[in-house]
Amino acid sequence: MTAKPVFNQVNLVVTDMAATVSFYRRLGLTIPDTEPGWESHHRSAEIAGDIDLDFDSVEFARVWDEGYSIGSHAAVLSFHVDSREAVDEIYVDLTRAGYIGEQTPYDAFWGARYAIVKDPDGNSVGIMSPVDPDRKRMQQPPG
Repeated sequence: MTAKPVFNQVNLVVTDMAATVSFYRRLGLTIPDTEPGWESHHRSAEIAGDIDLDFDSVEFARVWDEGYSIGSHAAVLSFHVDSREAVDEIYVDLTRAGYIGEQTPYDAFWGARYAIVKDPDGNSVGIMSPVDPDRKRMQQPPG
């Protein structure tokens, strides 16, 4: 039997690498500088654990994904923060800096404080506090 796949990487295809790097650095990620030839085509964020977060230009995506077309990928990247207050603070900081808020911070049914902001390419970036079991509430499935 074949081993089960293990999630270990997210690649976001971006149209403006400098704007993307600026957004994710403001969010708090460390994105090291790279060789000048790759600066606008491939960048990697330093993430704890065994997950890779890479940013690739449209041109580079077409190298490793022959079927890629702009807008063909969709994802929500979620980042956990250490407090409920941090969700609000980061959301305010990013939206005041001009990034689009998709979901204002709210107390989610699963017990966390949660918000979503769009990165420069319109990718959804979730910001989530730890789950507080005392704040969980029942939620019916859609439909």
